[in-house]
Order: sequence, then C-alpha cells, then structure tokens
Amino acid sequence: MSNNGRNLTMLTDLYQLTMMYGYHKIGKADRIVAFDLFFRKIAGDNGYAVVAGLEQVIDYIEGLSFSDNDIEYLRSLALFDESFFDILKKLKFKGDLYAIPEGTVVFPYEPLIRVKAPILQAQLIETALLNIVNHQTLIATKASKVVHAAQGGIVLEFGLRRAQGPDAGVYGARAAIIGGCSATSNVLTGQLFGIPVRGTHAHSWVMSFPDELTAFRAYAETFPENCLLLVDTYDTLKSGVPNAITVFEELRQKGYKAIGIRLDSGDIAYLSKKARKMLNQAGYVDAKIVASGDLDEWTIWDLKAQGAAVDIWGVGTALITSSDCPALGGVYKLVAEELDGVMYPKIKISENPSKITNPGYKKVSRIYDKDSKAVADLIMLDDEVIDQSRPLTIFDPVDTWKRMTIRNYTVKDLLVPVFQDGIKVYNSPRLLDIQTYAQKDLDTFWDEYKRLKSPHIFKVDLSWKLYNLKNDLLKEYSL
Repeated sequence: MSNNGRNLTMLTDLYQLTMMYGYHKIGKADRIVAFDLFFRKIAGDNGYAVVAGLEQVIDYIEGLSFSDNDIEYLRSLALFDESFFDILKKLKFKGDLYAIPEGTVVFPYEPLIRVKAPILQAQLIETALLNIVNHQTLIATKASKVVHAAQGGIVLEFGLRRAQGPDAGVYGARAAIIGGCSATSNVLTGQLFGIPVRGTHAHSWVMSFPDELTAFRAYAETFPENCLLLVDTYDTLKSGVPNAITVFEELRQKGYKAIGIRLDSGDIAYLSKKARKMLNQAGYVDAKIVASGDLDEWTIWDLKAQGAAVDIWGVGTALITSSDCPALGGVYKLVAEELDGVMYPKIKISENPSKITNPGYKKVSRIYDKDSKAVADLIMLDDEVIDQSRPLTIFDPVDTWKRMTIRNYTVKDLLVPVFQDGIKVYNSPRLLDIQTYAQKDLDTFWDEYKRLKSPHIFKVDLSWKLYNLKNDLLKEYSL
C-alpha cells in the first residue's frame, strides 16, 4: 500500500464518530447522501491548483476497517454502546466515489472528489480525505509554480529535512513530482514510487578532509561517473571552482566526464555567471551548475531575470512546506440526500457569501476552444448534458451580467469513477505518468493564468440549472 502499509481508519476526528453514532441511534445510518470535497481559495497568489493525493485516497478507502484494537480503544472512551461497535466491526465502504484525476489543473469550488454513500461511511472518511488531498494538492501546486519560474530549468525537491514530519516529507515529495520536479533527494519516496533520486555531498564532507582539493579528489574517486562538487564551503571563486576544475581535469584524463558543481550560498546570480565563465574557459561547457539554498519561485524568477547561469535548481524548505501559504483549506460538504430513490439537494447558508455551498449532485466540465485551449469550467448538475452542436453561453455566478458565448468548442467531464458500489474501478497511473499528464494539462492553459503575480482569473461558472436551484434554495431558507 502506498500509505506505507498502514491502515488509516482511525485517522479521523472524534466528531465524525459521534455523528456516526448519532445517525445509528436515530435510525439514519443507511441513508444515502452525497458530499463534495473542494476548496474555496487558491493557496497564495496562484491562478490555479494541481490536484494530488488520489492514489492515497484509494488505498485508504480500500483499507477501511476497524481492528479489534481500534474497537477496544473506542470502547475505553465510554461514548458508544456495543450495538455501534458491532456496526464498526463490519464496516466497509460500499458507496460511489468520483474524483478529478491527479495532476489536473483545478480551481475553487470545483468538486475534486464526489462521494455518494450511506451517511455512516460518507461521514467517517471526511477527515482522512481532506488530510490527504489538502496536503498533496498544496505541495503539487507549489511545485508547479517553482517549475514554471525555472523556465525550462530542472527542479529537484530537496525538502525532507524541513518537512513537518516523515509523512509530509514522503508524500510532499510525491506531490512535488506531480507538480513537475524532476527528482527528489528523498530515498524512501524514490523507493515507494519508482522516481529518480538525486544528491551529492554536504559541506561536512569537505570539512572532514584536510583541505578542499583532497575532499573533491576523494569524492571523484568514489563517484567518477557521477561527480558533482559543492564548491562554496570556503571561497567559491578563489578555491571552490578552481579546485573542482582541477579534479574535473583529472577525471577527464581517466576517461570520465564530470557532472558539474553546486552553489548553496552567496549571490547566486553573480557566482553562477562567474563560475560558468571559468568552467567554459577550462573547456567544461557541458558541466552543469546546480543552485540550492532557501530558493522559492520568486527568488528563482529574479535570478533568471538577472541572467543567472543555473541549469538545475534544488528547492527545499519553501517547496515542501509551501511556506508562503501552508494550508489549502479544502472542505467536505453535504450537498444532497436520497429519499425514496430521489436525490434532494442540500445547501449550507452563511452570512459569508464565499461559504454558501453549491447544492446538488454535481459534475464539472471543462470547455476547450478550437485550438484545444481551456476556456472555462462549468459546474453543473450530474444529469445535465451540453449540446456541443449549439453555441454555449456562460455567465459569472456573482456578476451575472458578465457573459460569454462559445462556439466551436469541445467538452470534457473532469470527474471520473473511482469506486462504484464499493468496488474500485480505477487504476492509478505510475507517478511519472501522472507528472506527464499534469504538464500536458497545464499546457492547455494560456500563460496569463500561470503568472506568478496577479494571474488572470480562469472562468469557473455555474450552469443555469444549478444557478437557479441555488437561488431557489436561498429564497426558501430565507423565508
């Protein structure tokens, strides 16, 4: 299991269990309901998010079961009776779960996951689903922005030591690969998910030898085919780069080709340009320059603007923690309830308009123009069908006078079936295949949506039917 072999059934908030117990006691445990998992605001100043975490959601759902030890612990809380424990002992997920595939570009209020199941089961899984999807989507989105800032340069994920615990390190690195990072320093993530791992040596390696040149020679002797040297332990330009060139020449005489150097401190723009000139003059025009040290998308963007001669970027703390916005804020809301075989919409009302939910059992469709560029997303009720032979008029759900009519378009439903009647019907792609898909999906969006600063806002609208349903329910509950 990619949840590291663990059963995460007890990874839940206590109030999920108290609500489940309440549903059981009043005879509602088998009532079919629908929940949407979505977020209201994109993290930071991003124009989009990249959804991630579905593979771990699937593992969690498949492993959903309470062990004898779990039951014994819950019994010790003195909150529930034995009839409830009898239900928990037999509990398995028997519902439907639809999800937007990992790596897809997504936006606020779109259902990333749609659950239809008996309320006892649908309520239980809320906390774990939010924990998994919130975290990985946050990091995948951050990684996508860092990779965008690198403008074609390679980005490596170097954040394990600064992650908030082992799970954040492992699954954050996984999400970073989805977001576009080429490799990770995290060996466990590489082992679990079959992705490239990268790393060379630290300053301590250099400091453990009598001098820098001796340290470089020892490393080159150990890894003659993979020699990349950290050159800023003492003086980057006076000793680090010259000593590296000396060792590279010795390697070349033995028939090996050096990989390059790494800069971890100082003025990266200045040092990389000077180092590049020195390497070129010595005949090492193919030697790579790797930069690391408290980098983020903004620093990388500025360094690129200054002409920094960096080929590969190692990004750690800012990426693995999404330091500028450390939480996605996804929510999981009841949107429909089944009575006598009919799904009736539910709505949550708030004095804060952003917290008013979109009711009903819904889907999300992405609209593409004739050039296969994404134009808008349309949230609609599940039984709605778009007639692609006719022009489609969409409108802003807040400023309804803002409208656009689209012709010569195609439509793709974003939600795909993952579980049906509790049976898994979806096979998770390999992680590197998800990364390829994510890049292709991002390529369908114009650059204006990808800007680091004040990106253009992508249109996410409601269908007329959903818009009218929402307003009818608002009027009904305001009486």
